[in-house]
Amino acid sequence: MTDHAPTQTYELKIQGMDCTSCATTLETGIGKLSGVEACDVNFMSETMHISGELDRNTIESAIHALGYSIAPTATSESIIEEEYNGVGGFFRFMLSRTETTLALLGAVGIAAVIGLGMLGAPERLTQIIELTIIVAVGYPIAQRGLTELRMSRRLTINLLMTIATIGALIIGEWLEATTVIVMFAIGEALEGYSADRARGAIKSLMQLAPAEALVLHRDNNLPQKTFVEEVTLGATVLIPAGERIPLDGIILDGYSAINEAPITGESLPIDKHIGDKVFAGTVNGTGALQIEVTSLAQDSTLSRIIKLVQNAQAKKSTTERFIDRFAAWYTPLVVIFALAVAVLAPMIVGGAGSVWVYRALALLVVACPCALVISTPVTVVSAMVRAAQQGVLIKGGQYLEALGNIQAFAFDKTGTLTQGEPRVITVKSVNCNGNPNCADCQNMLTLASAVEQQSEHPLGHAIVSYAQHQGIAMMTAQGVQTLIGRGIRGRVQDTPITVGSHTFFDAEYPHTATLCSDVKTHEAQGETVMMVARENNVLGYISVADTVRPESAAMLKALPAGSHTIMLTGDNETVARSIADKLGMDDIRANLLPKDKLQSVQDLVEQYGQVAMVGDGINDAPALASATVGIAMGNTAQAMETADVVLMQNDLSRLPFAVQLSRHATQIIQANIVLSLLLKAVFVVLTVLGFTTLWMAVFADMGLSLLVTLNGMRLLRFGAHPTAEHI
Repeated sequence: MTDHAPTQTYELKIQGMDCTSCATTLETGIGKLSGVEACDVNFMSETMHISGELDRNTIESAIHALGYSIAPTATSESIIEEEYNGVGGFFRFMLSRTETTLALLGAVGIAAVIGLGMLGAPERLTQIIELTIIVAVGYPIAQRGLTELRMSRRLTINLLMTIATIGALIIGEWLEATTVIVMFAIGEALEGYSADRARGAIKSLMQLAPAEALVLHRDNNLPQKTFVEEVTLGATVLIPAGERIPLDGIILDGYSAINEAPITGESLPIDKHIGDKVFAGTVNGTGALQIEVTSLAQDSTLSRIIKLVQNAQAKKSTTERFIDRFAAWYTPLVVIFALAVAVLAPMIVGGAGSVWVYRALALLVVACPCALVISTPVTVVSAMVRAAQQGVLIKGGQYLEALGNIQAFAFDKTGTLTQGEPRVITVKSVNCNGNPNCADCQNMLTLASAVEQQSEHPLGHAIVSYAQHQGIAMMTAQGVQTLIGRGIRGRVQDTPITVGSHTFFDAEYPHTATLCSDVKTHEAQGETVMMVARENNVLGYISVADTVRPESAAMLKALPAGSHTIMLTGDNETVARSIADKLGMDDIRANLLPKDKLQSVQDLVEQYGQVAMVGDGINDAPALASATVGIAMGNTAQAMETADVVLMQNDLSRLPFAVQLSRHATQIIQANIVLSLLLKAVFVVLTVLGFTTLWMAVFADMGLSLLVTLNGMRLLRFGAHPTAEHI
């Protein structure tokens, strides 16, 4: 029998990745190790997930051999990563690594060589300096390129630049060779710096929650500073005024206004009382709070958001997958073309062989696809971080891209377009004098609420809540009994009071044709009407309805022109049509069970192609899953797990913002791709015709990579508060 090592799973923090090609090199190289079952590298979060029957030392050795390093796992007690902002930050970044420091010294050396040449120094002296620079700066690049070829079977830019440098030396272009390798090293450092700044957007989310919490000791109730990772469920945490909340919890004591913008994007503070939920990363206002911890640090709402944003790269869009496939073919084809230029062009076109070799070397530089492959992930992550800042959680590039192409939006009614709970619309007694505070209407409401206090029905709760809001003094009813399917009956001050449906009253309690017509008018508007009787005398009616959210109409108008809007509901067609007409929706589908909603979404996908389903993420789960993009409202764990996009604040006004952001992101991605391909094509032609030099090719390649990266990062500033700008 052969003994096998136990299967291990590791998560490593990788340092030194400048673009997604680095991630591909690591995935391929480590994935080829004997015993590796799976290897996944996330470029933006700088993490590697690996599993298999091998030890950690073997993995670490292979990572170092490929030219990358492993950082300590980040915890509250570990070192804090330095931020490299501004010009000074860039130079600190360059001086923080041996390779980049050598690149800067190489640039100084090139300036010295040029100066010595102008002063007439011996050529041998300048060549010694140039060769020293090439060896010092180029050795790590050459070593990495050869290792990548051996372990990953990939022709990477490191090997291509090494070949170009050696080739320039062979044909006598010493200063050119030196300039090329130094510019490449500095350009790679600039790419790494730009990528690090892009990752800083994710790090900014991670820094929202404090590292420590003031935990009240169970014995003496004194606060003690504790790392958030060590706080247990049920612990009581003190949050002073003005401090960030470290963990999710429920308020046990205190009152304050909480700034929830980091989680929900809501610009105004939310008043919080005892029993209300609070979230890690939000900011306490002017009142001290005590909360009971309901989620561990790694399970908090903020932590789930960060993990989903970090892992979103795994769900690549169609464009990203196309670019990956294209880049895999592009580099080898250009290398073959460069070889043909070097070998065949002198024989076919004529001219000195050294001239065509030089042009072929420049083509090797142009073969680098870095600008093409880095632009999309940086743009996607920037868009998703911006969305998270505005209270919208998008789970991956595929959903970001799809959201911008949606042709039809299907909405659940109850709890999505409407408030999700019935509210009193009209109170009208038969003797109403038209005054809002009519005494007869107030008396009827008093009697009805007395009976409904003992009801479990949502309509009854709506009446009681409305009466309390109106300042009605609550009375007590005796002998209350539910009339199943018809209403409720009880005795108030020893007088029988009945609250029931119009159908029930038509059969049991005679009333005027005028009153009957009035009730039917309200029912035609989608309201549920309950009539009230004292003994056998009909006093009037109370109409109740699930009211439309205040932002629903504006949200629908703010959706892209030409979008189709459809309501899906289990309510009857009269109620559905009434609400749809108020909102200006295109279509309704009523009387739907959950399975019917699923079928309706599938039919809409067949009809329109790209369909988004917007619901509450609970009973709409099947319909959400079958749509092109499922959009859930609310920051519950279930909503986050069910949907592809989550509107964190349970606020529909965020939807147009998300759609516009996705469309803008798609436009930037497309612009970056066109720009990258166009400039690459132009440089190939110019290089073959002899209008470019090696250093110009390096400058163009690195400059283009920086340009598309910075263009993608513009999304971090996209839009203002959505309710202010987008609706």
